[in-house]
This record gives sequence, structure tokens and C-alpha cells, in this order.
Amino acid sequence: MSVQRGDGAAPRRVRKEPDERRDQILACARELFSRRPYTTVSSTEIAAAAGVSRGLLNHYFGTKRELYLAAVSQMMSVPPIPVPPFVPGVSVAERIDQSLDGWLELLQRNRETWITALDLTASGGDADLDRILEEARDRAVDHMTEVVGLTPLSREHPEIRAAFRGYSAMAEATTREWLKSGRLSRDQVRLLLRQVLLHLIEDVVPELVETEPARPAEKSAEPPAEAPAGPPPG
Repeated sequence: MSVQRGDGAAPRRVRKEPDERRDQILACARELFSRRPYTTVSSTEIAAAAGVSRGLLNHYFGTKRELYLAAVSQMMSVPPIPVPPFVPGVSVAERIDQSLDGWLELLQRNRETWITALDLTASGGDADLDRILEEARDRAVDHMTEVVGLTPLSREHPEIRAAFRGYSAMAEATTREWLKSGRLSRDQVRLLLRQVLLHLIEDVVPELVETEPARPAEKSAEPPAEAPAGPPPG
């Protein structure tokens, strides 16, 4: 970027900070990858769009593959909605309403980015993309358990986190039905997510916690006694 001087001298180039330059490259990569398949976008094209050299792009991200993964990870990292504070007289259902409304509004404002991120991670079979999706779901679980006040319990019971991960996958699928295919409206998505989450925390989680998973029997130090000879079971 250059700044025109008032004395008629040559424009003075303003050097961007490293973080700002990196963000600029990443934003251009996101834009290109959201519009075209990965294989048709070259590092040279990304560098040109960002106004940097190919060498500088490689300096920040290494390879096109690493830049691609960074772009997808950023697209999946929708800024979290602040967790509503626990206030006397405010029910869990009201906290869920506040959180859902904020999240759906955020997705609607970032519709193209969210759809692209879901499309890129939907096919499966790519270990790196699978990892990015798993990390995104873990962040979603952390947020949801905090909203409903189950964070301490979820740390003791991994089955609770597993159930919330399933809910997170459903949230991804239903928002896709809303934002991409139009088969659901925003109000319908809100209704589905709200009612399922309430059922999960009010009815399912108590049963999950009460039902201890079966543990394998400990091996005895003594060798087992030989079974008496006899006919095979029939």
C-alpha cells in the first residue's frame, strides 16, 4: 500500500505488520477457495490477489495445502457468541434462546463462509479436514455445555460430551438445510435446535449419567479351572 505525499514526491510505501499481511493472504485464499475447487487455485494466483510475492506467501504458510487448511479452519471458526451470565430468575431455556438467536444471526450474516466451510468438510476421508471439523465441534460442545451449566459434569462423563457432539453435527446439518437448500426456515431451525437441546439436557443426560457403562471383568491371578468334559452345547 502506498501513501501519496503532498509535496509531489514519489509515494511512500507503508509496510504492513506481519499479522496484518498474513490475514490479508488468508482472506484472499478464503475468497478463492470458496468460489473454486482447491485444485484449480494456484499459490501464484493467491499471492497476486493478496498483492504479495509467492515467496512471502510461502514464508507465512509453507505450501498451498497448509494455506488451504488454515483457510478452512478459519471458516469453521465462527466467532463464539458470548455465554449469557447466570442471573437469578433467568431459566436455562431463556439462556438457550439467547445463545441460539445470536448464533443463527451470526450464521445468517456469514452465510457464504459457513456454507463453504460445511461443503469443504462434508466429504470426509481427509484426515486434516476431519481434524478441523472435530476441533470445531469440540469448541461448539464447550460453548453449549457452558450455556446450559453442564461443563463440570461433562468433564466427569465423556458420554455427555459425545451426546453434545452428536447435537453439534445435527446443528450443522439443519443450518445447511436452511442456508443452502432452503428446505428449512430460520424459525424452523431454531425450533428444532431448541427443542432437541432441551430434551437432551432434561431427559437424556440424566439417564446417560445414571447408566454406568459396562466395564470389562478383571483378569484373575489364578488360572481358570478346566471345564468338565461333556458334550458340546447344542
